[in-house]
Amino acid sequence: MSSHHLVAVDWGTSSLRGALLDADGSVREEQSHPRGILSVKPGGFTEVFETLFGDWMRPLGTRCLISGMAGSKQGWVEAPYCPCPAGLSEVRAKVLEIEPGRISIVPGLNDSHDGVPDVMRGEEVQIFGAMALTGLRDGLFVLPGTHNKWARVKNGMVTGFRTFMTGELYALLSQHSILARTLDTSAPLDEAAFLQGVTQSDNGQGLLHNAFGARTLALFDRMPTRELASYLSGILIGEELRTQSVHAAVDVVLIGSPALTQRYQLALQASGTQARTLGAEATWAGLHALHSTSHRKT
Repeated sequence: MSSHHLVAVDWGTSSLRGALLDADGSVREEQSHPRGILSVKPGGFTEVFETLFGDWMRPLGTRCLISGMAGSKQGWVEAPYCPCPAGLSEVRAKVLEIEPGRISIVPGLNDSHDGVPDVMRGEEVQIFGAMALTGLRDGLFVLPGTHNKWARVKNGMVTGFRTFMTGELYALLSQHSILARTLDTSAPLDEAAFLQGVTQSDNGQGLLHNAFGARTLALFDRMPTRELASYLSGILIGEELRTQSVHAAVDVVLIGSPALTQRYQLALQASGTQARTLGAEATWAGLHALHSTSHRKT
């Protein structure tokens, strides 16, 4: 193994993923564990890292680049955010070395809207990876998840982004509200019910009113229980899309799990917007791109 090999790690709140990458960015091995930052005792990150990735790191010259919540205040070492606009070079300049020449952490990005800050950790790496995989240097990059990100990219720079708590709000409403009495969150996606929710969200009545419809439709037997979760999902994602200005000429890239990107693709198609989708490969491509930027400078 040469010094150009990279251990790429995406260390989140509840879980982590790792990949061993060749010099050209090809994935040789992958692993995932339920060892997010919240499961690591104070001062225990080095031990957890060496337990999981020690074998990969053993060859002389191997480097590791970590993205995600490991760089937060609750993580291994806090890596201060890089302000937007930011591209590969700007983020790379703020990469924080934990063990010089061996282990480093990506800083994440921050933005501001009307005086209120916004942040991301890990998604910036996925965006850089998506740019590398698609060849795009301009466009709209959407990253569905617990806290969804909508990022604008121009000339290879993330010029700004907005976060929406859509995933977390869906979990709260579907599990801990009155809606939980009639929703079946294990039911498969019903595209018709989902798109009905997307359409309903644009009625001008607002989310707080439209969400209650997921109860009344069941109360009056207007929608089967198996479809209600899809309808609520459509209401929430439709509300999110309603705040965005998506022009047909803009390239849109969805990055995330297939279960989520499918829903956003359906919602965008309903408004006449086509989007391409990427998954976990965007993270590895992004970390490889950052590593390659570093290698060229050293």
